Amino acid sequence: MKPVTPTPLPAAAELLSLLHGIRGRFVLSGQHNQPMHGSAWTERITALTGSEPAVWGGEIGFSAAGTLDGVDRRPATIAEAVRAHGRGAVIVITWHAVCPLDDEPVTFDGGILRSFDPADFDVLFDPTSTLHGRWAAQVDVAAGFLRELQDAGVPVIWRPYHEMNGPWFWWGGQPARSRALWRLLFSRLVDHHGLVNLLWLWNPNAPYGSAGPIEDHYPGHNVVDLLGVDVYGSRYDQRFHDQLLALAGGRPIALGEVGGLPGPRVLDAQPGWCWYMAWPEQVIAENPEGLAGTTTDPRVLDLPGLRSLRWPGSAEASGAAPCPGSAGLTAGTGRPQPYPSPIAGPPVSVVRDTPAEEPS
Repeated sequence: MKPVTPTPLPAAAELLSLLHGIRGRFVLSGQHNQPMHGSAWTERITALTGSEPAVWGGEIGFSAAGTLDGVDRRPATIAEAVRAHGRGAVIVITWHAVCPLDDEPVTFDGGILRSFDPADFDVLFDPTSTLHGRWAAQVDVAAGFLRELQDAGVPVIWRPYHEMNGPWFWWGGQPARSRALWRLLFSRLVDHHGLVNLLWLWNPNAPYGSAGPIEDHYPGHNVVDLLGVDVYGSRYDQRFHDQLLALAGGRPIALGEVGGLPGPRVLDAQPGWCWYMAWPEQVIAENPEGLAGTTTDPRVLDLPGLRSLRWPGSAEASGAAPCPGSAGLTAGTGRPQPYPSPIAGPPVSVVRDTPAEEPS
């Protein structure tokens, strides 16, 4: 199955082929990193487990300079992503988009977690409207971020407008409009900006509590490469896996955000997952007995395992040589300073991606 982007970056097509190839065999470990912390959460999990995650997660950012998801960290996040790619990691970029009624930076609560009136939503789809122009300008900023990664040869699993089946984000809880918004974004980034390095990850919340059925929000196979679902509180209901697998129609599926890691029993019953992405702080809070039950499972590939799978017997497999895309970057210059690292001392206080009213 080829990427939905016409004439994709060869590295993006190769990454999609890899994900198809590991289905039912392996699960890639992953860790998200907020902009303020560079790669510090990946480093912390590596230090705790002795196993470096295979998937590096980052965020474009939306908040004020010096805060957790600060927009001032975009250049540093790009450098971190290129560096992680150079080590052989899979790159996932999440976008907590600012409501087009607002100007960035915004706070998470009230800026990302906020309502968006259906009448305003409809105006956004009018290409002659001021609101559409504000939305397009916002997307163009994200496109510049993604273009820098494309220029560095980095394929990106692109995760915008996630958890759209819940009512907490401004883009969520309105099925027809969320489908149209996804397709509009695809057109803006692919047709207008010509981005070819993206694999499009459509990622609802697990359908429980206030999160509605996932199928109602699905925008269609021709604009989706991968499907994911977010699960907190270790709610690994079998139906979440099976519903997503059925909807995917042969596309790889993933755990887009998790707190409690999927243990051996989950992996036995739900072999379709291709990767999981642990969320900062929640990965500690929701695994009180430790992380080893998952990270030592032979089905879970860490970064060395992924390198061995991709380049068996090569220098890249051992990490001795840089992978494509790492030219000009020096190892060990990653974590921005003087921002605090969560590796040392007690866990930092971070804003959880999911809202307080999300069912647990």
